[in-house]
Amino acid sequence: MAQLIADKRDVEFVLHEQLAVDSEYAGGPYAEFKKKTIDLIIGEARNLAVKELYPLQKVGDEGCTFTAGQVTVPDGFKRAYDLYCDGEWLGMTDDPDWGGQGLPHAVAMAANEYFYGACNAFMLYNMLSHGAAKLVESFGTDKQKGQCLKQMFSGKWSGTMLLTEPEAGSDVGALTTTAKKNEDGTYSITGSKIFISGGEHDMVENIIHPTLARIEGAPEGTRGISLFLVPKYRINEDGSLGEFNDVVCTGIEEKMGLHGNCTCSLTLGGKGQCIGTLLGEENKGMAAMFQMMNEARQMVGLQGFANATASYIHALNYARERVQTKGLTDPAGAPSVAIINHPDVKRQLLIMKSYVEGMRSLIYFGGLCKDRIHASEDPEVKATYAELLEVLTPIIKGYITDKAFEVCSHGIQVYGGYGYVEEFPVAQLLRDCRIFMIYEGTNGIQSMDLLGRKLGMKKGRPFMAFLERIHQCISDAKKVEEIKGVAESLEAFYTRYTEVAASLSKHAMSEKVSDAYAFSHPFLEVTGDLTMAWMLLWRATTAAPLVGKKKKDAAFYQGQITTARFFIESLLPAAQGKLNAIESCDGAVTAMDDAGFGSR
Repeated sequence: MAQLIADKRDVEFVLHEQLAVDSEYAGGPYAEFKKKTIDLIIGEARNLAVKELYPLQKVGDEGCTFTAGQVTVPDGFKRAYDLYCDGEWLGMTDDPDWGGQGLPHAVAMAANEYFYGACNAFMLYNMLSHGAAKLVESFGTDKQKGQCLKQMFSGKWSGTMLLTEPEAGSDVGALTTTAKKNEDGTYSITGSKIFISGGEHDMVENIIHPTLARIEGAPEGTRGISLFLVPKYRINEDGSLGEFNDVVCTGIEEKMGLHGNCTCSLTLGGKGQCIGTLLGEENKGMAAMFQMMNEARQMVGLQGFANATASYIHALNYARERVQTKGLTDPAGAPSVAIINHPDVKRQLLIMKSYVEGMRSLIYFGGLCKDRIHASEDPEVKATYAELLEVLTPIIKGYITDKAFEVCSHGIQVYGGYGYVEEFPVAQLLRDCRIFMIYEGTNGIQSMDLLGRKLGMKKGRPFMAFLERIHQCISDAKKVEEIKGVAESLEAFYTRYTEVAASLSKHAMSEKVSDAYAFSHPFLEVTGDLTMAWMLLWRATTAAPLVGKKKKDAAFYQGQITTARFFIESLLPAAQGKLNAIESCDGAVTAMDDAGFGSR
């Protein structure tokens, strides 16, 4: 049977050979997670994904139903949700004292690849719930934790993120939702929020809404924003559910994709009866919410990657089965061949493979960074990996979701006309994938974060440490004969990249600051290209010594070398032109007048 969702062998390669997690975890807090245990966990995740979640992908595309403030999820979602929660998958990496499993993050990323690749719309409910629960864990009082955490990590209650308002999207500081302090220390919340994923549904008995609002008299802008815990149903002292908390769903959006996840508009306190409790400190809501945002941005990268890997697997299976025309050099009258034998189809599949495998390595490596932060008792080591993860976050969210959409587009192209027909799976994957470039901070915002914050953070030390890791990988690869030439090609690009990054950084601190930020997204693109090349070269360095040692996997290992060669020698040169444009920092964008775009 052809594989669905992801390449099992490549998942194992990244975990056990490239990252060597079983050795990584030996002797530390994750010591119990040996190869056999890890494979068993991921096998269980794959079974649940294929048997229970994957069938929801097509069903979920029919959408949720909204009736008089109530949202009904598609058929099958509730059963799958119960199975998912029974397996304790929602709190995979979390503290067992609060109902988590305590799994390593890299292993959880592999399990989540299958879950999100099976049905992203279904998993979005769980993604927001987990992020909301982590906010309570980090900033909640003992009472808030006691009331909410086990209920949320178990999936009995779900969670959301209430940021966006009609006039306050990316400019969160413009929000108008207010909080009035009551005599008992609670707050009366009044306002409206939009684009709330999973803001109302019928799979759980309560929904916890971390909500940004401004306390009466607080400063304007983001400095005056506080974070509140606002449940759908109030929580009694004994933890039981109380009365409805005046959080009303006023509608759901008709979207391009992800139809199985409801995107809600919510009115808080329309009858003056919405009560919230402060989560964290007054006027420090944005700092707290950014913790959830950073986790969400890393998971959105995984969402995009999961759609990309599913599209690749579908396209690969189809190309192996679809017979159409004879081979290019075959004689007249020769039989038709599977389209995977045609050079242009093979080129597209290799593009898809390059990005998907580079994404997988980067996302799992991001998980490993979290594991090292958790496992180490050395504050310097913790800081090193926390800073590296900060640098990687805009790349994981921004670059990966950009390229995931591109991969899904190639998936349609491989199918030809059938790819454009909704009967086949790749059209939905493309539609579902488009939002990942927008929510949790648009990719333009991610590029501004990379240029404006991450490049110069702590006098540039974390970014330089990131570049040094890439350079070390290149140095190691140059010692391996089979990939020495490819490593040298990447080294030339790396050298040019560092020159351009320094130049753009100077422009960003000069009178050309607007011109520099006009190139922030191209800079994110070339930084992502460099990161993909790093991951693929690392994979090739790992695989090269094994080509002649494991005959059964020789083609797989050789494929790692060929993939790195293709990306670095055939795709990366296009980024050289982007580097030239970035270095020029031409002011055409800022010079363009409003009227120059055309008549009103």
